[in-house]
Amino acid sequence: MAQVEAKQGTVPVILPAPRPGHWIGVAVVAAVGSWIAYQALTNPGFQWGTVGRYMLHPQVLRGVGTTVELTALVMLMGAVLGVGLALMRMGGGQVLPLCAYAFTWFFRGTPVLVQLVFWYNLATLFPTLSLGVPFGGPKFAEVSSTAAISSFTAALLGLGLNEAAYMGEIVRAGLLSVDAGQGEAARALGYRPMQAFRVVVLPQAMRAIVPPTGNQVIGMLKYTSLASVVALPELMNSVETIYSRTFETIPLLIVAALWYLVLVSLLSAVQAVIERRYRRGADPAGARG
Repeated sequence: MAQVEAKQGTVPVILPAPRPGHWIGVAVVAAVGSWIAYQALTNPGFQWGTVGRYMLHPQVLRGVGTTVELTALVMLMGAVLGVGLALMRMGGGQVLPLCAYAFTWFFRGTPVLVQLVFWYNLATLFPTLSLGVPFGGPKFAEVSSTAAISSFTAALLGLGLNEAAYMGEIVRAGLLSVDAGQGEAARALGYRPMQAFRVVVLPQAMRAIVPPTGNQVIGMLKYTSLASVVALPELMNSVETIYSRTFETIPLLIVAALWYLVLVSLLSAVQAVIERRYRRGADPAGARG
């Protein structure tokens, strides 16, 4: 910053230092943005008329609905199992923490695509699924694996179990971010252990849990596109089915991208509202927001 004194005895006027790099960056961004806009408006390959025609196509809308439904169920499954894994990791003893660690190690260490294909082809390994006494005992119920493991079920298991491994670590990190003295102080005030956890520990942990969980939800919305490999008619599979018939690949991919952007924008807005709620009382700026 440079100081300039207009007259002797007056308060110095602080002038910002020149920033040539800033204006160079602005010029580069403007040039790239102008080129992208020019191509989008003049390149006939984008076929915006086709994009508009398919944005509300029934098959695309069904794919959007399946994507939203799968994302919600996967995150519910991942959150419930993740809380259980976090409590197992933080519990006493050696067996439960070791089991939780092994689950996390396996499902975080193998690609989601491999897990999806594995569950979809489970019938190759187990032709039937049965409920009964193990090791050759009597069976009370039995069903064909092909009938039990549909495309949706395979996607739910593959994505949900993988998500549980990540959510377990997110919840565990959130709980560890709360000072142990908080729970002790609550119990000293007469709170029961579960009551102290629910009223004192969990609300503070949520400040650390919500942001990464929001990122996981947004990421999972996009990861559902992997379910197209098991023939689940979600958004990506729906547009693939259409452009394999019409050969309008680029405009259909733009349709999918626009829908993902719309859904991600909505989820980001919801995440911002939830984060603002849990920041109240701890962050003055968040409380004002």
